[in-house]
Amino acid sequence: MTRSIIVFGSINLDLVARVPHLPKPGETLSGYSFVTVPGGKGANQAVGSAKLGGSTRMIGRVGGDAFGEELLKSLQDSGVQTALVMVDRSISSGVAMIAVDDRSENHIIVIPGANGNVDESDLEKLQSTLTNSSILLLQLEIPIAIVELAAAIAHQIGAIVILDPAPAPTNFPNSLYPLIDILTPNAIEAAQLVGFPIENESDVDRAATVLQQKGAKTIVIKLGSQGAFCATERERFLTPAFSVNAIDTVAAGDAFNAGLAVALSEGLQIREAMTWGAASGALSTTKSGAQTSLVDRSTFDQFLKQKP
Repeated sequence: MTRSIIVFGSINLDLVARVPHLPKPGETLSGYSFVTVPGGKGANQAVGSAKLGGSTRMIGRVGGDAFGEELLKSLQDSGVQTALVMVDRSISSGVAMIAVDDRSENHIIVIPGANGNVDESDLEKLQSTLTNSSILLLQLEIPIAIVELAAAIAHQIGAIVILDPAPAPTNFPNSLYPLIDILTPNAIEAAQLVGFPIENESDVDRAATVLQQKGAKTIVIKLGSQGAFCATERERFLTPAFSVNAIDTVAAGDAFNAGLAVALSEGLQIREAMTWGAASGALSTTKSGAQTSLVDRSTFDQFLKQKP
């Protein structure tokens, strides 16, 4: 059975500057280039899923401005269904200001805009479209209280809930953990959630245990070039990273979640889904930008054939 993918979350326009190094406090830098790129963790995951062939629907908000029109068009051009995206004319669209340096590291500042207005009316749209054969992708760039209610709705229906806890909040509600089927922090976010630094393999394993004890069923900790660690109720394993020529890590985590979700939507087991996530994330680092870096299914399939 093929599962539908529903993404409930943020839609932003990324304002991306290339710089020689990330600025220190008070430092003024001369950059190399500037582009605007449709982004937002929710929209990125929706576009990534749709490009990989998943039947993907987006629920969220854009502002009643030119940015909002551009964002909707980008989603639609990528194959994402947008009938449930609201144009909120009371506020601007969400914006992310991103600096990317010569080492492909980045700093990101997010201004929520319309994403901050997502409320119970959007939850009603979610409830009307979710089924027990859906996969729900969540992130934390919309109000966390609404995220928890969305997870509760999906959990009650029997849908698979995948939560990317980014950006990690200072107070993550403990009541949210039991509603999550797959929690996908990176190492920094996992450290914020468990309250201790993650510096080695033992720390990764310990963090996964703590997060499972809090109630999340499966923990996936994304470790960048070191791969991704997965802890389920039955097994624990590391999926190695694919070797690529990385130029920009923006949206790599979103691409990982998209690959993971599409694999699960096609009935693959968690080990194969982890490989799909790793491949999708690696491929996204070979191009600049957020949604512009997300690959189509034919490119993805060819990559997996070349690098089994």
